[in-house]
Amino acid sequence: MMFVKVYQYHIQKDKTDEYLAIQEKASKIYGRYIDFHSMYLNSKVDATKWIEISRYKDEDEYQKSIDMINEQEEIQELFKAFQSLLVTDKSEISEEDFIEKKEIYTF
Repeated sequence: MMFVKVYQYHIQKDKTDEYLAIQEKASKIYGRYIDFHSMYLNSKVDATKWIEISRYKDEDEYQKSIDMINEQEEIQELFKAFQSLLVTDKSEISEEDFIEKKEIYTF
């Protein structure tokens, strides 16, 4: 069963390109340590609101890898850059853990 992390936060409207560039760089670093799939959703109602959904093979593999990832200086720098893009009065980042129970594809 897949382990899923869901984050929600608010990025300044004029910083979307920088935000996506940071996510791209962070993904390359994550990819050195763990297999994952991430999706970034931008609200149609509030242009500053983003939801990030990342899927991992299982929680154990995620926990083993995340400590090594977070030790990387480059990741720490990218996180600081990410934080600078958050909307000033909405700077909280919500984080939730899920287990994927089923996935259905139609073609």
